[in-house]
Amino acid sequence: MQGFPMDAAADQRFDVNLSILFTELPLLERPAAAAAAGFTAVELWWPWVDSPTPGASALDGLRRAIEDAGVDLVGLNLYAGRLPGPDRGALSVPGEESARFRANIDVAADFARSLGCTALNALYGNRVDGVDPAEQDELALENLVSAARTAHRVGAALLVETLNRAESPHYPLVSAPAGIAVVDRVNEATGLGNAKFLMDLYHLSMNGEDLPSVIDRYAARTGHVQIADNPGRGAPGTGSLPLADLLGRLRKQGYEGWVGLEYKPGDRPSAEAFGWLPAEARAAR
Repeated sequence: MQGFPMDAAADQRFDVNLSILFTELPLLERPAAAAAAGFTAVELWWPWVDSPTPGASALDGLRRAIEDAGVDLVGLNLYAGRLPGPDRGALSVPGEESARFRANIDVAADFARSLGCTALNALYGNRVDGVDPAEQDELALENLVSAARTAHRVGAALLVETLNRAESPHYPLVSAPAGIAVVDRVNEATGLGNAKFLMDLYHLSMNGEDLPSVIDRYAARTGHVQIADNPGRGAPGTGSLPLADLLGRLRKQGYEGWVGLEYKPGDRPSAEAFGWLPAEARAAR
C-alpha cells in the first residue's frame, strides 16, 4: 500500500470513524482500539439504529468508553435509520421516521456536548415512492432548522452530507452544489450560520465531480471532511485518488478541521488498516 507522505500527514488532524472501522469489536471496545492504534480522536454514526432515544445506561456506557480511552469525540451523526443498511437518514421521511429524528435531536446534542463534540451530521434521507419531493424538502428544512438551533445551543455545527448516486440511488443530495444549497437554506432560515457542508471526498469522486474545483469553491463552507480511496472505499493508497494532494489543497484554502477516516479495512483487522499513515501522524496536534 502506498504510504502517505509525512509532510502531508503532519498538516492534518485525523480521526477514526468507529462505525466503519473496528466494527469487528463490540461498540464499547472500539474507542480503546482506536487509541491503541495511536489515534486521539473518533467519530460515530448514531450507534443505536433501533432507538433514537436510548436509555441513560447505554449513553453513559458509551460516554465512559470514550473517556476511559482518552480519545475525543469530534463528530456524531444524528439518528439516520438503519445505517449501515437501506436507510440514508430520516429527517425528510414523512411519518414515524422524521418523528424519530426529532426525538433524537436533543438526546444526540446533549450527548455530544457532554463529550465536547462540536459537529452533528444530519443525513437527509431517501426519496419515498408516492411522496412529492417538494413535500419531503419542506419537511427536511423544518427538521434541519430545528437541529441547527439545537446544535447552536450546545456550541456545535450542523453538517449536511452529500452521498453518491451509485450506492445511494434514492438519496437526493448527490453533488456538492446540492449539499451547499441545503446548507444555505438552513442558514438563511435560522440566521445562525452554523450549518456547514460535510465534504466526503470518496462520495464526491464516485459522482465524478472535479474535486480540486469543489475544494476551491466550498472549503470555506466546509465543517468536516471524510476520506476513503476510490475505487473500493478502502484505505488511502488502495485506489487512485490523490488524497494527500487533495487534503493539502484543502489546507491551502483555509480548512483546518478534522479529516475523518471513513473507509473499509478490507479483509484484515482494522488495526492493520493504517499502514499508509505514519504512526507519529495519528495523534491530533
